[in-house]
Amino acid sequence: MCSPYLDDIQTTKMPGQVYDYNPAIHTTRLERLLRDREIRRSNRSYSSNEDARDANRDIDIHRNRNNIYLSDADKRSGDKELLDGIAESKTLHDGCEKKDGWSSKQRLLVVANRLPVAAVRTGEDSWQLEISAGGLVSALLGVNEFETRWIGWAGVNVPDEVGQRSLTEALAEKRCIPVFLDEEVVHQYYNGYCNNILWPLFHYLGLPQEDRLATTRSFQSQFSAYKKANQLFADVVNEHYEEGDVVWCHDYHLMFLPKYLKKYNMQMKVGWFLHTPFPSSEIHRTLPSRSKLLRSVLAADLVGFHTYDYARHFVSACTRILGLEGTPEGVEDQGKLTRVAAFPIGIDSSRFIRALELPQVKEHIRELKERFAGRKVMLGVDRLDMIKGIPQKILAFEKFLEENPVWQDKVVLLQIAVPTRTDVPEYQKLTCQVHEIVGRINGRFGTLTAVPIHHLDRSLDFHALCALYAVTDVALVTSLRDGMNLVSYEFVACQAEKKGVLILSEFAGAAQSLGAGAILVNPWNITEVAASIGYALTLPADEREKRHQHNFMHITTHTSQEWAGTFVSELNDTIVEAQLRTRQIPPLLPTRVAVERYLQSKNRLLILGFNATLTEPVDTPGRRIDQFKEMEVKLHPDLKEPLNKLCNDPKTTVVILSGSDRKVLDENFGEYNLWLAAEHGMFLRRTKGDWMTTMPENLHMDWVDSVKHVFEYFTERTPRSHFELRRTSLVWNYKHADVEFGRLQAKDLLQHLWTGPISNASVDVVQGGRSVEVRAVGVTKGAAIDRILGEIVHSNDVKAPIDYVLSVGHFLPKDEDIYTFFEPELPVGGATTSRAKISKPRNQTASKISAQKSSFGPFVQKAPQAFSSSEKTTTSNGNGHWWSMMRDRLTVHEGSSVLDLKGENYFSCAVGRKRSSARYLLGSPADVVSLLKELADSLSQS
Repeated sequence: MCSPYLDDIQTTKMPGQVYDYNPAIHTTRLERLLRDREIRRSNRSYSSNEDARDANRDIDIHRNRNNIYLSDADKRSGDKELLDGIAESKTLHDGCEKKDGWSSKQRLLVVANRLPVAAVRTGEDSWQLEISAGGLVSALLGVNEFETRWIGWAGVNVPDEVGQRSLTEALAEKRCIPVFLDEEVVHQYYNGYCNNILWPLFHYLGLPQEDRLATTRSFQSQFSAYKKANQLFADVVNEHYEEGDVVWCHDYHLMFLPKYLKKYNMQMKVGWFLHTPFPSSEIHRTLPSRSKLLRSVLAADLVGFHTYDYARHFVSACTRILGLEGTPEGVEDQGKLTRVAAFPIGIDSSRFIRALELPQVKEHIRELKERFAGRKVMLGVDRLDMIKGIPQKILAFEKFLEENPVWQDKVVLLQIAVPTRTDVPEYQKLTCQVHEIVGRINGRFGTLTAVPIHHLDRSLDFHALCALYAVTDVALVTSLRDGMNLVSYEFVACQAEKKGVLILSEFAGAAQSLGAGAILVNPWNITEVAASIGYALTLPADEREKRHQHNFMHITTHTSQEWAGTFVSELNDTIVEAQLRTRQIPPLLPTRVAVERYLQSKNRLLILGFNATLTEPVDTPGRRIDQFKEMEVKLHPDLKEPLNKLCNDPKTTVVILSGSDRKVLDENFGEYNLWLAAEHGMFLRRTKGDWMTTMPENLHMDWVDSVKHVFEYFTERTPRSHFELRRTSLVWNYKHADVEFGRLQAKDLLQHLWTGPISNASVDVVQGGRSVEVRAVGVTKGAAIDRILGEIVHSNDVKAPIDYVLSVGHFLPKDEDIYTFFEPELPVGGATTSRAKISKPRNQTASKISAQKSSFGPFVQKAPQAFSSSEKTTTSNGNGHWWSMMRDRLTVHEGSSVLDLKGENYFSCAVGRKRSSARYLLGSPADVVSLLKELADSLSQS
């Protein structure tokens, strides 16, 4: 069905694009999401009517990790129905075309480790497709709002081209696209890194503890295979990607995929969803490749998890391990926001509800009722896995029977334990342990005619499982750690008549959704679980009814279709908001143009920041940042030669403008022929001269001592923080402290400042990424640059008007007024002039600082010099006499009048910041090094 709302929101008609919103129509994010929700419901209503003829079609699938698998006989009979279900969206899609030929349905590329079908080779160029579906397939089968294509591994090694081509053609009919992996890659990537490293870690089982040297060697090879496999997936996605597609990456198998996809095409819409828990930052930080995995996932536009806890853990890991900024919306890295949110998966509840009306299911129910007549039925359905808590469940049942002899012949526990990874020693050991416990309990409490535990090491078909759910009185889910666990959802869906009770582990993701209607337990507390069994078996009917209705309402509202639709809707809206933010982000510096303009100019001014601009890197690959080295900032060693060339060029004036104190600048730049402007330009000197002040005469510093006491106090109570005392400001830095604790301390510090030391002081409080700075009002780089220029000209260092300015720095927003100071106005009559205004002369110029003066004492000022207005209007094309007279009479407050700057000769660059008022961006200090090297090399070639 073509939605009636699509024309309202479509602005650019491109194949596959439906969600290209016009922000003018829906001004808020909530409005856009609500409208999209209505579109989905409209489409789903139509689809359900179209599919009514298939109401009794039941696709037998086995749910990944949380659920059970088909028996071989049922698998064969269900293959065709499943494959038809996967491809059924094609019919609806073909019948709904816009009049101009473009599709009304957005293409969705679902990328997962495994395809929903497995291939069995029957000949050189012939294949038999068999069911190999997981929980993801069960969630997406009913989603008809998108034209879905699956990309993944087919579960078979196909080394020859003939086989690859024939398999690709066979899968294409089912809208599946294969990724071909050889056996070695599969072993190292899937069995190794995914199942031996990531899966245990994400489930809090920790890293392997075998021979450490062997583990390290295997880890390195497995990690390489993991990256290689992710690159192979990315190659296939890139081959089939069309503009406007949404790429949805799934699970821990593909954590590098978002990065590889964005590297190929930054405009690609990429989402990533994790189907397992995400551990706390303390657990994740033990992983050797922790940072690489996090940064790769952050390349996605939207990152989804089953619960808020997992999302919170992910954001915490990004802030604590990567040092990024966590926000309520996600993770922000220099203006780039990766949205992080919780999207609880659901099931197709209507499928289970319909199944209860099928004759074969009713027959199963009748047989089970006869078989267990007079006894309460308890049920457990799990994979035979360490995280499922099967031993804990059985031991709790044993304790219940011990403490309640009256129930010993009135209750039975049916435990379905589906074997998995039977070739792994740990799983073999678990199987033996479970069998031993079951045998002991049955021998202790069983009789000749009945046993308390029926344990099955196999799967059940869909109809038998639904019947078992329907006759169960108490379902027992005791996962030690589970991403979601959809067994609990399926049980509730089949309990319309029985109104059974759900005992649910608080460590399963489903506890966040069904916790109100279920009885939550800690599976490690055997006594608590045993008591909960007794409580559930004796629960009054009215309370069972209320609990069931609460959970039933949730599972029928939060279906798998709603889960998928909501995620893609949020992803599309995330793209819209990212585009709105991108409009405010300056482009990258056109280095070639900047160099060409530099060579063509006659008199150049280079204003360079220091910290995070010209400094050497303090972190090395594979190592954390060294706090001591970062505090001892040093000039990048690769800059010595190019900086010397630029400083010695007679047409180039270099100014180092930094917030650092004078000692730091002296140590790093004393050997160069340039100007140093310390403490945001409040102190100035030529490297061959003495320091002088450019501070305004009315600068009050009587607040310093009281602020210093506050900073000292918070430094003492915040480990790894430090503060700097400068002549015009004080800075408290908590970059290396614990992220959350540092943020709380900074908030507390600000409250202390505003209510005490600076409540009536003329100061500015500047908050950096992980710092708080208190400085006198007017102490900014932009406010100081006019006085600095005037003093530079007055000292005979500039021989002609400045016609080229390059300003580069990692400046705080408070100091970005330096960029706008030089910003030329729009062209008038074919020429542009500087917007920097000529300041009125004041009773102040620069003065030398006496070594005997106190830290914040008064300074001796020079008398102002006269300046004729007629002389100021003389153009820069006048004779040398004019320039000499102008230079001699210029005051420091008229530095802007020496500019003859046109717009095309002004280049302002923010380093490492995307939100900036600068014209251009440079990614890192390494880019600054490359730029200055090119400028220096151009001098040699000119």
